[in-house]
Amino acid sequence: MTEGHADDEVDDQASGRGGPGGRPGPLADLRVVDVSTVVAGPGCARYLADFGADVVKVERPDGGDTTRTMGWVDPRDGVTLWWKLAGRGKRTVTLDLKSDAGREAFLALCATADVLVENFRPGTLERLGLGPDVLLARRPSLVITRVTGFGQDGPYAGRPGFATMAEALSGFAAINGEADGGPVLPPIALTDELAGLVAAFATMVALHSGVGQVVDVNLLESMFQVMGPLISGYLLRGELQPRLGSGIPYSVPRNVYRTGDDRWVAVSTSAESVAQRVLELIGVGGDARFGSFADRVAHRAEIDELMAAWIGARTLDEVLAAFDAAHAAAAPVYDMADIAADPHYAARGSVVEVDGVPMQGLVARLSATPGSVRWAGRPLGADTEAVLAELPLAAVHDEPDRGGDDR
Repeated sequence: MTEGHADDEVDDQASGRGGPGGRPGPLADLRVVDVSTVVAGPGCARYLADFGADVVKVERPDGGDTTRTMGWVDPRDGVTLWWKLAGRGKRTVTLDLKSDAGREAFLALCATADVLVENFRPGTLERLGLGPDVLLARRPSLVITRVTGFGQDGPYAGRPGFATMAEALSGFAAINGEADGGPVLPPIALTDELAGLVAAFATMVALHSGVGQVVDVNLLESMFQVMGPLISGYLLRGELQPRLGSGIPYSVPRNVYRTGDDRWVAVSTSAESVAQRVLELIGVGGDARFGSFADRVAHRAEIDELMAAWIGARTLDEVLAAFDAAHAAAAPVYDMADIAADPHYAARGSVVEVDGVPMQGLVARLSATPGSVRWAGRPLGADTEAVLAELPLAAVHDEPDRGGDDR
């Protein structure tokens, strides 16, 4: 792990390594250099920061990370909410990697780090003279996590790596949407967020190995991993999962239904016992047409009609109370306003306030060594002077970046 970091509480707080109450987080002995942009790579580094790692975010001087100008703006200070989330818990420095001084500072920084997270197109780091061979020669224990659209090799490796491409090519869009409509892409950065989690997991596996190495994570394979046995079903049975709206092929009823007071409720019956209780609840218990998973799949339309009629005749509260009494699974379809008012979210601390900004809390709880969200994304280059002063090299004076970085 990284050498030379102070253990006392004052120095932990100064370097951004303090956890709850000033205690170091469980990853406080790690230094992570995050030179990635947008969501997936920065998401990986954010998860590590949440659990105490000293994450140093390296950005271009002329604008920094894309999320600084992407999406909704905090009306109080003009900073985007995407940046405040993606940059949380990180110190931020600016370096021009196309200048000799910038590369020298970057190499010196990586020589003090345990992890480098990058998401340039394959070959870009190498062209800058900062490839894994150079980095590992200086720091043999370094874990280099490379997050791309399609991986470091293969026919698609050089393509631009956008999540939309992965959602199309992974099979996700093909099965998402109404039965009589076209494929539908997710309305959130689903693949990017998922790849961030995959990258954080893979990074920790590599660190646990104790061997410096390259971790190759990509958007396409991250999304493909959550497609379940669909590829098995096609290659072994020749079957393709159809678009079914909110339905799935092997569990009926499983859908969303409109209530009598114009709300929506989601129902799942993936366990046989639950399915039978739901059928009993809506008045068709014991019907031979619906006796097994296969029977219910064969009579999907009839069951959906029965469910829609039963739920449509009742208010949301009545539906939820009846399902609860029957020990069956149903939940209201929430928007963000519902989440903001929900007592379970509040009790779990799922939404936290960081520097006055409400955002998601930690992705997981650790009973003995908890993480913490320490601060929201900081101004561009706010920590450049402090971070460079920690490195064993003369002060670096960067020149403005005058070109693209080939993301």
